[in-house]
Amino acid sequence: MSKFVFTGIILQEEDGYSSLCIDLDIASQGDTPEEAKFNLIEAVTLYLESAIDSNLPFIRPVPEEENPLRTNPSRVLESFNINVDLEIYAYV
Repeated sequence: MSKFVFTGIILQEEDGYSSLCIDLDIASQGDTPEEAKFNLIEAVTLYLESAIDSNLPFIRPVPEEENPLRTNPSRVLESFNINVDLEIYAYV
């Protein structure tokens, strides 16, 4: 089993919270930080499943000039790891 670790962040917005996986450039949102985190984990899971099923590359990080950790760190409420376990089967 392969294990991947991606970085997620929660941002305060005017009307709730947004979440972003900076390693995959995937975003979500929620009314609470917990909901935003849950929705991001679900979005990352669906994205990786789809990318693997479609033989697409899945690593496409947020450009450094757009990364909130660098551009506006005061908006970042939380940074956390998203741990993903994948079973990969090779066949012909």
